[in-house]
Amino acid sequence: MSKTLQREGIWNTIISYAGIGIGYVNTILLFPNFLDEEQVGLTRLLITISTMFAQFSALGFVNMSVRYFPYFRNKEQKHNGFLFLLLSVPMLGFAVVTALFLLFKPVVVNHYQENSSLLINYYYFIIPLALFTLLFELFQAYLRSLYKTIVSSFTKDILLRVLTSALIAVFAFGLISFQQFVLLYIALFSVLSFVLVAYALWLKQLFIRPSFKQLRTFPLQEMLYYGFFTFMGNISVTIITSIDQVMIASYSLADNGIYTTAFFMTSAIIIPARSIYKIASPQVADFWKDKNMQGMEKLYKNITTINLVLGLLIFVGIWANIDNLFSFMPESYRQGKYVVLFLSMARIIDMATGINGIILATSEKYRWDLLFNMVLAGLTIWTNSYFIPLYGMNGAALASMISYVLINLSRLFFVQYHYHIQPFTVSSLLITAIAAAALGVSYLIPDLGNVFLDLIVRSLIITAIYGSLTLSLKVYPELNLWLLNLVKKLLKR
Repeated sequence: MSKTLQREGIWNTIISYAGIGIGYVNTILLFPNFLDEEQVGLTRLLITISTMFAQFSALGFVNMSVRYFPYFRNKEQKHNGFLFLLLSVPMLGFAVVTALFLLFKPVVVNHYQENSSLLINYYYFIIPLALFTLLFELFQAYLRSLYKTIVSSFTKDILLRVLTSALIAVFAFGLISFQQFVLLYIALFSVLSFVLVAYALWLKQLFIRPSFKQLRTFPLQEMLYYGFFTFMGNISVTIITSIDQVMIASYSLADNGIYTTAFFMTSAIIIPARSIYKIASPQVADFWKDKNMQGMEKLYKNITTINLVLGLLIFVGIWANIDNLFSFMPESYRQGKYVVLFLSMARIIDMATGINGIILATSEKYRWDLLFNMVLAGLTIWTNSYFIPLYGMNGAALASMISYVLINLSRLFFVQYHYHIQPFTVSSLLITAIAAAALGVSYLIPDLGNVFLDLIVRSLIITAIYGSLTLSLKVYPELNLWLLNLVKKLLKR
Protein backbone atom coordinates (compact mmCIF):
# COMPACT_ATOMS: atom_id res chain seq x y z
CA MET A 1 0.00 0.00 0.00
CA SER A 2 1.12 3.59 -0.60
CA LYS A 3 2.32 5.74 2.29
CA THR A 4 -0.79 7.88 1.96
CA LEU A 5 -3.01 4.80 2.19
CA GLN A 6 -1.11 3.50 5.21
CA ARG A 7 -1.15 6.86 7.03
CA GLU A 8 -4.82 7.52 6.38
CA GLY A 9 -5.68 3.90 7.22
CA ILE A 10 -3.81 3.98 10.53
CA TRP A 11 -5.38 7.26 11.61
CA ASN A 12 -8.83 6.14 10.51
CA THR A 13 -8.42 2.93 12.50
CA ILE A 14 -7.28 4.81 15.62
CA ILE A 15 -10.18 7.24 15.33
CA SER A 16 -12.65 4.45 14.65
CA TYR A 17 -11.59 2.42 17.67
CA ALA A 18 -11.69 5.47 19.90
CA GLY A 19 -15.17 6.07 18.56
CA ILE A 20 -16.21 2.47 19.06
CA GLY A 21 -15.10 2.73 22.69
CA ILE A 22 -17.35 5.75 23.18
CA GLY A 23 -20.04 3.96 21.22
CA TYR A 24 -19.86 0.97 23.54
CA VAL A 25 -20.38 3.29 26.50
CA ASN A 26 -23.45 4.74 24.79
CA THR A 27 -24.84 1.44 23.54
CA ILE A 28 -24.12 -0.84 26.50
CA LEU A 29 -24.24 1.52 29.47
CA LEU A 30 -26.29 4.60 28.59
CA PHE A 31 -28.99 3.80 26.03
CA PRO A 32 -30.22 0.53 27.64
CA ASN A 33 -30.15 1.91 31.19
CA PHE A 34 -31.76 5.33 30.64
CA LEU A 35 -34.15 4.63 27.74
CA ASP A 36 -36.57 1.73 27.58
CA GLU A 37 -36.27 -0.91 24.84
CA GLU A 38 -38.98 0.71 22.70
CA GLN A 39 -37.30 4.13 22.83
CA VAL A 40 -33.95 2.59 21.91
CA GLY A 41 -35.62 0.74 19.05
CA LEU A 42 -37.19 3.96 17.79
CA THR A 43 -33.93 5.96 17.73
CA ARG A 44 -32.18 3.18 15.84
CA LEU A 45 -35.06 2.77 13.39
CA LEU A 46 -35.12 6.50 12.64
CA ILE A 47 -31.43 6.33 11.70
CA THR A 48 -31.95 3.20 9.59
CA ILE A 49 -34.87 4.66 7.64
CA SER A 50 -33.10 7.99 7.14
CA THR A 51 -30.06 6.13 5.79
CA MET A 52 -32.27 4.26 3.32
CA PHE A 53 -33.94 7.59 2.44
CA ALA A 54 -30.52 9.15 1.75
CA GLN A 55 -29.34 6.18 -0.34
CA PHE A 56 -32.41 6.42 -2.57
CA SER A 57 -31.92 10.17 -2.90
CA ALA A 58 -28.21 9.95 -3.77
CA LEU A 59 -28.99 8.24 -7.11
CA GLY A 60 -25.65 6.43 -7.05
CA PHE A 61 -23.59 9.63 -6.99
CA VAL A 62 -21.67 8.68 -3.83
CA ASN A 63 -20.06 5.75 -5.67
CA MET A 64 -19.77 7.75 -8.86
CA SER A 65 -17.53 10.22 -7.04
CA VAL A 66 -14.96 7.53 -6.30
CA ARG A 67 -14.87 6.20 -9.85
CA TYR A 68 -14.92 9.40 -11.91
CA PHE A 69 -13.30 12.07 -9.77
CA PRO A 70 -9.79 11.16 -11.07
CA TYR A 71 -10.92 12.40 -14.50
CA PHE A 72 -12.07 15.75 -13.05
CA ARG A 73 -9.29 16.29 -10.52
CA ASN A 74 -7.58 19.62 -11.12
CA LYS A 75 -7.44 22.04 -8.22
CA GLU A 76 -6.42 24.98 -10.38
CA GLN A 77 -9.54 24.38 -12.50
CA LYS A 78 -11.64 23.91 -9.34
CA HIS A 79 -12.02 20.23 -10.20
CA ASN A 80 -14.04 21.24 -13.26
CA GLY A 81 -17.28 21.77 -11.33
CA PHE A 82 -17.38 18.22 -9.97
CA LEU A 83 -18.68 19.17 -6.51
CA PHE A 84 -21.63 21.06 -8.01
CA LEU A 85 -22.52 17.98 -10.06
CA LEU A 86 -22.10 15.74 -7.03
CA LEU A 87 -24.51 17.81 -4.94
CA SER A 88 -27.11 19.03 -7.42
CA VAL A 89 -28.41 15.72 -8.77
CA PRO A 90 -28.86 14.07 -5.32
CA MET A 91 -30.73 17.19 -4.10
CA LEU A 92 -33.21 16.68 -6.94
CA GLY A 93 -33.41 13.04 -5.93
CA PHE A 94 -34.09 14.07 -2.33
CA ALA A 95 -37.03 16.23 -3.44
CA VAL A 96 -38.56 13.31 -5.36
CA VAL A 97 -38.05 10.79 -2.55
CA THR A 98 -39.50 13.24 -0.02
CA ALA A 99 -42.65 13.57 -2.12
CA LEU A 100 -42.99 9.77 -2.28
CA PHE A 101 -42.30 9.52 1.45
CA LEU A 102 -45.21 11.86 2.19
CA LEU A 103 -47.47 10.18 -0.36
CA PHE A 104 -47.00 6.70 1.13
CA LYS A 105 -47.44 7.69 4.77
CA PRO A 106 -50.87 5.94 5.02
CA VAL A 107 -49.24 2.66 3.98
CA VAL A 108 -46.55 3.01 6.65
CA VAL A 109 -49.11 3.94 9.28
CA ASN A 110 -51.18 0.86 8.44
CA HIS A 111 -48.07 -1.37 8.71
CA TYR A 112 -46.68 -0.05 12.01
CA GLN A 113 -49.73 1.27 13.84
CA GLU A 114 -50.60 -1.92 15.74
CA ASN A 115 -47.21 -2.98 17.14
CA SER A 116 -44.95 0.08 16.75
CA SER A 117 -47.18 3.13 16.93
CA LEU A 118 -44.40 5.25 18.45
CA LEU A 119 -42.77 5.46 15.02
CA ILE A 120 -45.85 7.17 13.57
CA ASN A 121 -45.50 10.02 16.10
CA TYR A 122 -42.01 10.76 14.74
CA TYR A 123 -42.66 10.12 11.04
CA TYR A 124 -41.86 13.64 9.84
CA PHE A 125 -38.65 13.75 11.88
CA ILE A 126 -37.14 11.37 9.33
CA ILE A 127 -37.08 14.00 6.55
CA PRO A 128 -34.52 16.42 8.09
CA LEU A 129 -32.51 13.51 9.46
CA ALA A 130 -32.33 12.02 5.95
CA LEU A 131 -31.26 15.36 4.47
CA PHE A 132 -28.35 15.73 6.89
CA THR A 133 -27.38 12.10 6.34
CA LEU A 134 -27.33 12.64 2.57
CA LEU A 135 -25.22 15.80 2.81
CA PHE A 136 -22.73 14.06 5.09
CA GLU A 137 -22.40 11.09 2.73
CA LEU A 138 -21.86 13.31 -0.31
CA PHE A 139 -19.20 15.47 1.32
CA GLN A 140 -17.54 12.41 2.82
CA ALA A 141 -17.34 10.90 -0.68
CA TYR A 142 -15.88 14.13 -2.05
CA LEU A 143 -13.24 14.32 0.68
CA ARG A 144 -12.46 10.62 0.25
CA SER A 145 -11.77 11.28 -3.43
CA LEU A 146 -9.29 13.94 -2.27
CA TYR A 147 -7.67 11.34 0.03
CA LYS A 148 -8.87 13.40 3.01
CA THR A 149 -10.69 10.97 5.29
CA ILE A 150 -9.47 11.67 8.81
CA VAL A 151 -11.75 14.61 9.63
CA SER A 152 -14.88 12.86 8.34
CA SER A 153 -13.98 9.78 10.40
CA PHE A 154 -13.40 11.89 13.50
CA THR A 155 -16.67 13.75 12.99
CA LYS A 156 -18.80 10.63 12.61
CA ASP A 157 -16.99 8.21 14.92
CA ILE A 158 -16.01 10.48 17.81
CA LEU A 159 -17.72 13.88 17.71
CA LEU A 160 -21.21 12.45 17.12
CA ARG A 161 -20.81 9.86 19.88
CA VAL A 162 -19.41 12.32 22.42
CA LEU A 163 -22.31 14.68 21.76
CA THR A 164 -24.71 11.73 21.99
CA SER A 165 -23.26 10.81 25.40
CA ALA A 166 -23.84 14.36 26.59
CA LEU A 167 -27.39 14.33 25.23
CA ILE A 168 -28.23 11.05 27.00
CA ALA A 169 -26.83 12.50 30.22
CA VAL A 170 -29.11 15.54 29.87
CA PHE A 171 -32.07 13.22 29.29
CA ALA A 172 -31.06 10.97 32.21
CA PHE A 173 -31.17 13.95 34.58
CA GLY A 174 -34.72 14.70 33.43
CA LEU A 175 -33.85 18.06 31.90
CA ILE A 176 -35.55 17.26 28.57
CA SER A 177 -38.44 15.10 27.41
CA PHE A 178 -38.00 12.14 25.05
CA GLN A 179 -39.42 14.17 22.16
CA GLN A 180 -36.86 16.91 22.82
CA PHE A 181 -34.20 14.21 23.01
CA VAL A 182 -35.13 12.99 19.52
CA LEU A 183 -35.15 16.54 18.13
CA LEU A 184 -31.70 17.28 19.54
CA TYR A 185 -30.46 13.89 18.35
CA ILE A 186 -31.41 14.88 14.80
CA ALA A 187 -29.73 18.25 15.30
CA LEU A 188 -26.47 16.44 16.07
CA PHE A 189 -26.46 15.01 12.54
CA SER A 190 -26.70 18.50 11.11
CA VAL A 191 -23.48 19.34 12.98
CA LEU A 192 -21.67 16.54 11.10
CA SER A 193 -22.59 17.96 7.71
CA PHE A 194 -21.58 21.51 8.63
CA VAL A 195 -18.21 20.29 9.93
CA LEU A 196 -17.39 18.65 6.57
CA VAL A 197 -18.51 21.73 4.65
CA ALA A 198 -16.28 23.87 6.86
CA TYR A 199 -13.38 21.45 6.37
CA ALA A 200 -13.72 21.55 2.59
CA LEU A 201 -13.74 25.34 2.83
CA TRP A 202 -10.62 25.25 5.05
CA LEU A 203 -8.89 23.05 2.45
CA LYS A 204 -9.84 25.69 -0.12
CA GLN A 205 -11.60 23.01 -2.17
CA LEU A 206 -15.25 24.00 -1.67
CA PHE A 207 -15.84 24.58 -5.37
CA ILE A 208 -19.60 24.69 -5.73
CA ARG A 209 -19.87 26.78 -8.89
CA PRO A 210 -20.94 24.80 -11.95
CA SER A 211 -18.52 24.25 -14.80
CA PHE A 212 -19.37 22.38 -17.97
CA LYS A 213 -15.99 22.59 -19.66
CA GLN A 214 -14.91 19.07 -18.68
CA LEU A 215 -18.34 17.64 -19.49
CA ARG A 216 -17.94 18.73 -23.11
CA THR A 217 -15.02 16.32 -23.55
CA PHE A 218 -15.95 13.76 -20.89
CA PRO A 219 -18.54 11.08 -21.73
CA LEU A 220 -21.32 12.35 -19.44
CA GLN A 221 -23.68 9.67 -20.71
CA GLU A 222 -21.29 6.98 -19.48
CA MET A 223 -21.07 8.62 -16.06
CA LEU A 224 -24.85 8.88 -15.70
CA TYR A 225 -25.24 5.31 -16.91
CA TYR A 226 -22.76 4.16 -14.27
CA GLY A 227 -24.57 6.27 -11.69
CA PHE A 228 -27.85 4.54 -12.55
CA PHE A 229 -26.35 1.09 -12.07
CA THR A 230 -24.67 2.01 -8.80
CA PHE A 231 -27.94 3.59 -7.67
CA MET A 232 -29.76 0.32 -8.25
CA GLY A 233 -26.90 -1.50 -6.54
CA ASN A 234 -27.08 0.82 -3.53
CA ILE A 235 -30.80 0.18 -3.21
CA SER A 236 -30.09 -3.55 -3.14
CA VAL A 237 -27.29 -3.17 -0.58
CA THR A 238 -29.49 -0.93 1.56
CA ILE A 239 -32.18 -3.59 1.56
CA ILE A 240 -29.64 -6.27 2.46
CA THR A 241 -28.22 -4.27 5.38
CA SER A 242 -31.38 -2.58 6.68
CA ILE A 243 -34.46 -4.66 5.95
CA ASP A 244 -33.93 -6.78 9.06
CA GLN A 245 -34.41 -3.77 11.36
CA VAL A 246 -37.39 -2.48 9.39
CA MET A 247 -39.11 -5.88 9.54
CA ILE A 248 -38.31 -6.55 13.21
CA ALA A 249 -39.67 -3.12 14.13
CA SER A 250 -42.98 -3.96 12.47
CA TYR A 251 -43.33 -6.76 15.04
CA SER A 252 -41.88 -4.86 18.01
CA LEU A 253 -39.85 -1.68 18.50
CA ALA A 254 -38.57 -3.17 21.77
CA ASP A 255 -37.15 -6.18 19.91
CA ASN A 256 -35.55 -3.79 17.45
CA GLY A 257 -33.88 -2.00 20.37
CA ILE A 258 -32.36 -5.28 21.60
CA TYR A 259 -31.43 -6.41 18.07
CA THR A 260 -29.70 -3.17 17.13
CA THR A 261 -27.81 -3.14 20.43
CA ALA A 262 -26.47 -6.62 19.65
CA PHE A 263 -25.80 -5.44 16.09
CA PHE A 264 -23.67 -2.58 17.38
CA MET A 265 -21.71 -4.91 19.66
CA THR A 266 -20.38 -6.60 16.52
CA SER A 267 -19.55 -3.34 14.74
CA ALA A 268 -16.07 -3.20 16.27
CA ILE A 269 -15.16 -6.25 14.18
CA ILE A 270 -15.46 -4.43 10.88
CA ILE A 271 -13.92 -1.11 11.94
CA PRO A 272 -10.46 -1.90 10.47
CA ALA A 273 -12.02 -2.80 7.13
CA ARG A 274 -14.21 0.29 6.96
CA SER A 275 -11.29 2.52 7.87
CA ILE A 276 -9.18 1.08 5.05
CA TYR A 277 -12.03 0.92 2.51
CA LYS A 278 -12.47 4.70 2.77
CA ILE A 279 -9.13 5.26 1.13
CA ALA A 280 -8.90 1.95 -0.77
CA SER A 281 -11.80 2.93 -3.07
CA PRO A 282 -10.00 5.79 -4.86
CA GLN A 283 -6.81 3.67 -4.88
CA VAL A 284 -8.66 0.89 -6.72
CA ALA A 285 -10.13 3.44 -9.14
CA ASP A 286 -6.59 4.63 -9.92
CA PHE A 287 -5.44 1.02 -10.49
CA TRP A 288 -8.23 0.54 -13.03
CA LYS A 289 -7.32 3.79 -14.74
CA ASP A 290 -3.66 2.74 -14.97
CA LYS A 291 -4.53 -0.92 -15.75
CA ASN A 292 -2.28 -1.98 -12.87
CA MET A 293 -3.59 -5.46 -12.01
CA GLN A 294 -0.42 -6.43 -10.15
CA GLY A 295 -0.89 -3.53 -7.76
CA MET A 296 -4.59 -4.39 -7.47
CA GLU A 297 -3.88 -7.99 -6.45
CA LYS A 298 -1.26 -6.96 -3.90
CA LEU A 299 -3.70 -4.49 -2.34
CA TYR A 300 -6.46 -7.15 -2.40
CA LYS A 301 -4.34 -9.66 -0.45
CA ASN A 302 -2.88 -7.12 1.97
CA ILE A 303 -6.27 -5.75 2.95
CA THR A 304 -7.72 -9.23 3.48
CA THR A 305 -4.80 -10.20 5.73
CA ILE A 306 -5.08 -7.02 7.80
CA ASN A 307 -8.84 -7.49 8.08
CA LEU A 308 -8.50 -11.04 9.34
CA VAL A 309 -5.72 -10.26 11.84
CA LEU A 310 -7.70 -7.47 13.49
CA GLY A 311 -11.24 -8.70 12.89
CA LEU A 312 -10.75 -12.19 14.30
CA LEU A 313 -8.98 -10.82 17.39
CA ILE A 314 -11.93 -8.54 18.08
CA PHE A 315 -14.46 -11.32 17.51
CA VAL A 316 -12.68 -13.64 19.92
CA GLY A 317 -12.56 -10.84 22.49
CA ILE A 318 -16.27 -10.10 22.12
CA TRP A 319 -17.50 -13.70 22.17
CA ALA A 320 -15.25 -14.73 25.06
CA ASN A 321 -16.65 -11.80 27.07
CA ILE A 322 -20.24 -11.93 25.82
CA ASP A 323 -21.76 -12.66 29.22
CA ASN A 324 -19.67 -9.93 30.82
CA LEU A 325 -20.92 -7.41 28.26
CA PHE A 326 -24.58 -8.30 28.77
CA SER A 327 -24.18 -8.01 32.53
CA PHE A 328 -23.96 -4.20 32.10
CA MET A 329 -27.44 -4.09 30.54
CA PRO A 330 -30.95 -4.94 31.71
CA GLU A 331 -31.66 -8.69 31.64
CA SER A 332 -33.98 -8.42 28.61
CA TYR A 333 -31.00 -7.56 26.37
CA ARG A 334 -29.50 -11.02 26.94
CA GLN A 335 -31.95 -12.26 24.30
CA GLY A 336 -29.52 -10.83 21.75
CA LYS A 337 -26.65 -13.19 22.56
CA TYR A 338 -26.95 -15.33 19.44
CA VAL A 339 -27.68 -12.27 17.33
CA VAL A 340 -24.12 -11.27 18.20
CA LEU A 341 -22.80 -14.67 17.08
CA PHE A 342 -24.61 -14.78 13.73
CA LEU A 343 -23.83 -11.17 12.86
CA SER A 344 -20.19 -11.63 13.86
CA MET A 345 -19.92 -14.52 11.42
CA ALA A 346 -21.46 -12.35 8.72
CA ARG A 347 -18.96 -9.56 9.34
CA ILE A 348 -15.97 -11.88 9.36
CA ILE A 349 -17.00 -13.35 6.00
CA ASP A 350 -17.42 -9.83 4.68
CA MET A 351 -13.93 -8.86 5.84
CA ALA A 352 -12.29 -12.10 4.72
CA THR A 353 -13.30 -11.51 1.11
CA GLY A 354 -11.57 -8.14 1.18
CA ILE A 355 -12.34 -5.44 -1.35
CA ASN A 356 -14.05 -7.67 -3.93
CA GLY A 357 -17.11 -5.42 -3.92
CA ILE A 358 -15.02 -2.29 -4.50
CA ILE A 359 -13.05 -3.99 -7.28
CA LEU A 360 -16.17 -5.13 -9.07
CA ALA A 361 -18.14 -1.92 -8.54
CA THR A 362 -15.34 0.22 -10.03
CA SER A 363 -14.60 -2.12 -12.95
CA GLU A 364 -16.13 -2.17 -16.42
CA LYS A 365 -18.25 -5.13 -15.26
CA TYR A 366 -20.04 -3.12 -12.57
CA ARG A 367 -23.37 -4.16 -14.13
CA TRP A 368 -22.84 -7.68 -12.80
CA ASP A 369 -22.49 -6.31 -9.29
CA LEU A 370 -25.98 -4.91 -9.68
CA LEU A 371 -27.31 -8.33 -10.69
CA PHE A 372 -25.71 -9.98 -7.63
CA ASN A 373 -27.11 -7.32 -5.34
CA MET A 374 -30.62 -7.41 -6.74
CA VAL A 375 -30.87 -11.18 -6.46
CA LEU A 376 -29.51 -11.11 -2.94
CA ALA A 377 -31.79 -8.25 -1.93
CA GLY A 378 -34.72 -10.44 -2.91
CA LEU A 379 -33.17 -13.33 -1.00
CA THR A 380 -32.69 -11.13 2.08
CA ILE A 381 -36.33 -10.08 2.08
CA TRP A 382 -37.44 -13.68 1.69
CA THR A 383 -35.13 -15.09 4.40
CA ASN A 384 -36.14 -12.37 6.85
CA SER A 385 -39.83 -12.86 6.15
CA TYR A 386 -39.33 -16.59 6.71
CA PHE A 387 -37.01 -16.63 9.74
CA ILE A 388 -38.29 -13.63 11.75
CA PRO A 389 -41.76 -15.11 12.40
CA LEU A 390 -40.07 -18.39 13.44
CA TYR A 391 -37.12 -17.17 15.50
CA GLY A 392 -37.65 -13.45 16.01
CA MET A 393 -34.49 -11.37 16.20
CA ASN A 394 -32.29 -14.49 15.99
CA GLY A 395 -33.99 -15.30 12.71
CA ALA A 396 -33.15 -11.85 11.36
CA ALA A 397 -29.49 -12.30 12.30
CA LEU A 398 -29.44 -15.72 10.62
CA ALA A 399 -30.98 -14.24 7.47
CA SER A 400 -28.35 -11.47 7.44
CA MET A 401 -25.56 -14.01 7.79
CA ILE A 402 -26.86 -16.04 4.85
CA SER A 403 -27.10 -12.90 2.70
CA TYR A 404 -23.58 -11.69 3.53
CA VAL A 405 -22.07 -15.12 2.86
CA LEU A 406 -23.76 -15.46 -0.52
CA ILE A 407 -23.05 -11.94 -1.77
CA ASN A 408 -19.37 -12.12 -0.88
CA LEU A 409 -18.79 -15.61 -2.22
CA SER A 410 -20.52 -14.65 -5.48
CA ARG A 411 -18.31 -11.59 -5.89
CA LEU A 412 -15.20 -13.50 -4.86
CA PHE A 413 -15.62 -16.18 -7.55
CA PHE A 414 -16.66 -13.64 -10.17
CA VAL A 415 -13.60 -11.44 -9.62
CA GLN A 416 -11.32 -14.48 -9.58
CA TYR A 417 -12.81 -15.86 -12.81
CA HIS A 418 -12.65 -12.62 -14.79
CA TYR A 419 -9.55 -10.90 -13.39
CA HIS A 420 -7.58 -13.87 -12.04
CA ILE A 421 -7.00 -12.35 -8.63
CA GLN A 422 -8.12 -13.59 -5.22
CA PRO A 423 -7.46 -12.33 -1.69
CA PHE A 424 -6.33 -15.40 0.24
CA THR A 425 -2.87 -16.62 1.21
CA VAL A 426 -1.51 -19.30 3.55
CA SER A 427 -1.58 -16.61 6.23
CA SER A 428 -5.38 -16.59 6.03
CA LEU A 429 -5.50 -20.18 7.33
CA LEU A 430 -2.88 -19.47 9.99
CA ILE A 431 -4.79 -16.47 11.30
CA THR A 432 -8.00 -18.51 11.51
CA ALA A 433 -6.20 -21.27 13.42
CA ILE A 434 -4.67 -18.73 15.83
CA ALA A 435 -8.11 -17.25 16.50
CA ALA A 436 -9.55 -20.71 17.19
CA ALA A 437 -6.71 -21.46 19.61
CA ALA A 438 -7.17 -18.16 21.48
CA LEU A 439 -10.93 -18.73 21.76
CA GLY A 440 -10.34 -22.28 22.99
CA VAL A 441 -8.02 -21.06 25.74
CA SER A 442 -10.64 -18.52 26.86
CA TYR A 443 -13.03 -21.37 27.69
CA LEU A 444 -10.43 -22.83 30.05
CA ILE A 445 -10.33 -19.64 32.13
CA PRO A 446 -12.69 -19.96 35.14
CA ASP A 447 -15.16 -17.23 36.05
CA LEU A 448 -13.26 -14.83 38.33
CA GLY A 449 -16.38 -13.65 40.15
CA ASN A 450 -15.96 -9.92 39.47
CA VAL A 451 -17.17 -8.81 36.04
CA PHE A 452 -14.53 -6.07 35.64
CA LEU A 453 -11.67 -8.33 36.73
CA ASP A 454 -12.90 -11.20 34.58
CA LEU A 455 -13.26 -8.98 31.50
CA ILE A 456 -9.77 -7.47 31.90
CA VAL A 457 -7.92 -10.71 32.70
CA ARG A 458 -9.72 -12.71 30.00
CA SER A 459 -9.05 -10.04 27.37
CA LEU A 460 -5.37 -9.72 28.32
CA ILE A 461 -4.79 -13.47 28.12
CA ILE A 462 -6.54 -13.70 24.73
CA THR A 463 -4.56 -10.75 23.38
CA ALA A 464 -1.25 -12.17 24.65
CA ILE A 465 -1.85 -15.57 23.04
CA TYR A 466 -3.21 -14.15 19.80
CA GLY A 467 -0.52 -11.49 19.50
CA SER A 468 2.42 -13.77 20.31
CA LEU A 469 1.32 -16.43 17.81
CA THR A 470 0.60 -13.84 15.11
CA LEU A 471 4.04 -12.24 15.47
CA SER A 472 6.01 -15.46 15.93
CA LEU A 473 4.43 -17.11 12.87
CA LYS A 474 4.81 -13.87 10.85
CA VAL A 475 1.37 -14.13 9.32
CA TYR A 476 1.67 -10.51 8.25
CA PRO A 477 5.37 -9.59 7.95
CA GLU A 478 4.60 -5.89 7.52
CA LEU A 479 3.16 -5.90 11.05
CA ASN A 480 6.39 -7.33 12.47
CA LEU A 481 8.41 -4.73 10.57
CA TRP A 482 6.15 -1.90 11.75
CA LEU A 483 6.48 -2.99 15.40
CA LEU A 484 10.26 -3.35 15.04
CA ASN A 485 10.56 0.17 13.65
CA LEU A 486 8.30 1.47 16.41
CA VAL A 487 10.48 -0.12 19.10
CA LYS A 488 13.61 1.35 17.52
CA LYS A 489 12.08 4.82 17.52
CA LEU A 490 11.06 4.49 21.15
CA LEU A 491 14.54 3.31 22.18
CA LYS A 492 16.15 6.25 20.43
CA ARG A 493 14.13 8.59 22.61
